[in-house]
Amino acid sequence: MPDLTPTLVVISIFMATIFGLIKYQRYPARVFGVALLALYMTNTVSTQQVLSSFSNQGLLTLILLMTCSLSLEKTKLLRVITSYVMKQNYKATWLRLFSLTVVSSAFLNNTAVVSTMLSPIRNSEFHSSSRLLIPLSYAAIFGGTLTLVGTSTNLIVNSMVLGQHGKPLGFFEFTPIGLSVVIVCGVLLYFISRLLPNKVDERPKASKYFIDAKVSFESLLVGKTIEANGLRNLESLFLVEILRRGRLISPVSPSEEIEAGDRLMFTGDIKKVSVLNQFDGLDLYAHKNGLPINNLREVVVKPESVLIGKSLKQTGFRALFDAAVVAMRRDGESISGKLGDLQLNAGDFLVLAVGDDFKGRHNIAKNFFLISGLEVEKLLNPIQERIAILGFFLAISLSAFGVLSLFKGMLLLLGVLLLSGSLNSNEIMQRIPKQIWLIISSALLLSHALINSGALEYFHQTVLANSSTLTPLIGLVAVYCLTWITTELVTNNAAAALIFPIAYSLAIALSANAHAYILAVAFGASASFISPYGYQTNLMVFNAGKYQLSDFVKVGVPISIAYGITVITAIYFFVGL
Repeated sequence: MPDLTPTLVVISIFMATIFGLIKYQRYPARVFGVALLALYMTNTVSTQQVLSSFSNQGLLTLILLMTCSLSLEKTKLLRVITSYVMKQNYKATWLRLFSLTVVSSAFLNNTAVVSTMLSPIRNSEFHSSSRLLIPLSYAAIFGGTLTLVGTSTNLIVNSMVLGQHGKPLGFFEFTPIGLSVVIVCGVLLYFISRLLPNKVDERPKASKYFIDAKVSFESLLVGKTIEANGLRNLESLFLVEILRRGRLISPVSPSEEIEAGDRLMFTGDIKKVSVLNQFDGLDLYAHKNGLPINNLREVVVKPESVLIGKSLKQTGFRALFDAAVVAMRRDGESISGKLGDLQLNAGDFLVLAVGDDFKGRHNIAKNFFLISGLEVEKLLNPIQERIAILGFFLAISLSAFGVLSLFKGMLLLLGVLLLSGSLNSNEIMQRIPKQIWLIISSALLLSHALINSGALEYFHQTVLANSSTLTPLIGLVAVYCLTWITTELVTNNAAAALIFPIAYSLAIALSANAHAYILAVAFGASASFISPYGYQTNLMVFNAGKYQLSDFVKVGVPISIAYGITVITAIYFFVGL
C-alpha cells in the first residue's frame, strides 16, 4: 500500500491483528505470524529488529523456564502435594485445594499444577468435580500473580520491559498486589462457590486396561490407608480392587489399610503405568521378571495361539517370548483377580514389557498380532528427581534474592538437566513453546513498528491535547480495563503483548509512574474469569467439569469486579502514580 503513510500502515496492521485474534481465537500464533510478515514486507521494521525480537532476553528467560519445568512434570512432587487435598469435608477440601494451588502456582507452571490436580478431583467419591474445578483454575490464576515466574503473562511483560531497554522486573515486585488479590478474591470465591453446579461425575469403566501391582513386604505403603498413600486419585489410573489372601475387596474404600502381599488392581490409561513406579515397594508383574516398562508393545492373542486356555503362570511367558505382561484388556468383559492366574482367550489385548531378544523370537508371529509400540510417560529416577526439584528451586531462590539472574540460573539448570538425563533433546524439541515464542517476538516487533512509524508519537500528542481530563489515575484504570477486556476476548498472553506499548506510551505522555502502568497490564492480562477461553487453565477445567458458559459468568463476574478494584487500589497504594 504505497499511498499510505507508515503510521497508517502500522495502525492498520495493529487493528487487523486484534480483529484476527478475536475471530480466530484458537490460532493466535498464526495471527501474530501474519502480522510479523506484514510488518517486515512493508519495511516498517528492520532485519536487526526482527532478530533482536526473537532473541530478547526476557523472552528467552520465559522459554528456558518453561523448558526446565518439564522435568518437574516427571517427578512425584505435584502428586505428593495433591495427595493431601481431597477430604470428606467440603470446606476442608476447598481450603486445602485453594491454598496448595495458590502456593504451587506462585513458583511452578500453573498449567502443570491444574493438570495434576484434575485427576484427584474428578476421581473423588466425596465431592462433585464441578464444585471444585473452577475454584482450582481461579486459585491457579491468583497464585500466578504472586511472583515473576508465577505465570507466563508476568514474564511476557518483563520481556516487553527489556525490549524498551528498561530495568527488569524484580522477582517479588508482584507480591504485595498479588497477595491482596489472593486474600480478597479468595474470600469472595469461597462464599460464591456455592453457586457452582453439583453434577454427577462419570466413573472410570473397567473396560480399560487391567493392571496388577503387588505390595512387597518391605513397602512403605504397608499399614497406611489408600488415601494416605495417595493411591486413590492417580492421574488416569483407578484402583478398582484389592486381592488379599484369595479374597477380593471391591469397591476399595479410601480408609482401607494396605497389607504386605496385597495385589492392587488398577484400570485406566496404560501410558500412565509408570506412575506406579513412584510408590515404594509396589511392583508390577514385569518387575519381578526383570524387565523395564519403558519398552512396551501392544499385542492381541491369536485364535491359534498356544496360550489359549492357559494362565500366564502355566505358560512360562517370560521364557517363551522374552517378555512379561504389564496389563490386559478383554473387550466386552470385565477382568478381575490376579493377572498371572487369568486364563487367556483369543482376542485378549496384552501390553508387554519386552527384552532385547523379543524381536528375534520366531514364535511371536504365531501367537500374537502386533499392534504397536507404546510410548509410556517417562518418569525420573530418584537421583534425577532430586536434581530436577532441588536445581529448579535453587535457581528460583538465587534469582529471587538477586544472587543470579533468572536467565543465567535457568540456562545453567538446563545444562545440568541435559547432562543428568533428566531432560533430553527430543523432549525439548517436542515441548518447547514455539507458539509463545512467535507470539511474543511478533508483539515486540509490533512495538518497534509503532515507534518507527511515529504512531506512538501521534498517540502521545493526542494524550497531551486531552491532558486536562485524562489524569494518571484515569489512565491507569483505562489501561487495566483495556487489558482485561482484551484478555477476555483473546488470550492472556496476546493481551499483555498487544496492550503493553499503548500502556507504556500513555504513562510517558501523562508523566505518570510507568511501573504502575506496567503492573496494570500484567494483572489485567491475568484477569480472565468470565470467559473459559481467555486463560488455558479455564479451558482445561471447562471441559473436565462439563461446565456451561453461564457457570463461568455467575462466578466470574463478581470475581472480576473484586479483582479489578483490588488491583487498582493496591497499585495506587503500593506503587504510586
